[in-house]
Amino acid sequence: MIHKPQALARLLLAGLCILVAGFASAAAPQQQTQVPGYYRLQVGAFEVTALYDGAIDLDEKLLKNVQKRDVQRLLARQFLQGPKVQTAVNAYLVNTGSKLVLVDAGAAKLFGPGLGNIVANLKAAGYTPEQVDTVLVTHLHGDHVNGLVTPEGKAVFANAEVWSAQADNDFWLSESIAAQAPAEMQGFFKMARDAAAPYRAAGKWKTFDSDRELLAGIRSVDTHGHTPGHASYLFESGNDKLLVLGDLVHNHAVQFARPDVAIEFDNDPKQAVLARKRIFAQAAKERLLVAGMHLPFPGIGHVRKEQKGGYAWVPAEFAPLAPSTTGK
Repeated sequence: MIHKPQALARLLLAGLCILVAGFASAAAPQQQTQVPGYYRLQVGAFEVTALYDGAIDLDEKLLKNVQKRDVQRLLARQFLQGPKVQTAVNAYLVNTGSKLVLVDAGAAKLFGPGLGNIVANLKAAGYTPEQVDTVLVTHLHGDHVNGLVTPEGKAVFANAEVWSAQADNDFWLSESIAAQAPAEMQGFFKMARDAAAPYRAAGKWKTFDSDRELLAGIRSVDTHGHTPGHASYLFESGNDKLLVLGDLVHNHAVQFARPDVAIEFDNDPKQAVLARKRIFAQAAKERLLVAGMHLPFPGIGHVRKEQKGGYAWVPAEFAPLAPSTTGK
């Protein structure tokens, strides 16, 4: 016969064991956070950091010169489903050793809460906006230049010069052209003027025509069509090269396979297609490393020519940061 105190002790011990077992098997809480949006690689002696501004959803209906069934087929090949496709907004920070150069500045918060993370990710990557010496603008669409200014209209990159193609300046910064534009376009002209304003006032807004060397190892490449002065940028150090494409691609699943496909945002669709075909052919032939503002983050990789026509996107693999390859 078990005395009552012994029975009670056993019950308490059994209960304690059950309680401990419950704690041991409890699920760990979900963290609900993502890693900081930056990725780094070396291009010769240049340190390149991809910066993630965020993502927006673009409707497949924006694509031109293509049948809906072909778009759906190409999306399905990449395990994507329309009608809206997630589209990244990227920027690229290049430390040449003597200059800190940013290519594009993102959208700020003017295109919704899913964007506007360039400055936060730049800081996460170990830099500050004040350290940026030069900003190279691929074109003056808001998702590339709104991040140049604060909501109060002040320069985010207070110590930087900003370079923009003259043809884009002549179009997007012109109040007379804006006045003649459709009402739905007025806001885009205003975004460009607002982004440029503090830099122009400080004498830090610079322009260039066509292809030219802007800084040591950095050249502009004329790829107009998407906008009148759309520019890509070629970075070259030692034997290594990186071509920042800008907006030559908005939908990687469709426009690599079908470079003849334009998008509604193109100012001159025919010229935009010609520019894309020319750069794709060059990138594939020369095996250039390329980066795109609307390619899946970090948006860095290669362009491969396909035997049956068209091209394929080959994203770069994650890798440890290699040491400088200058002179290799």
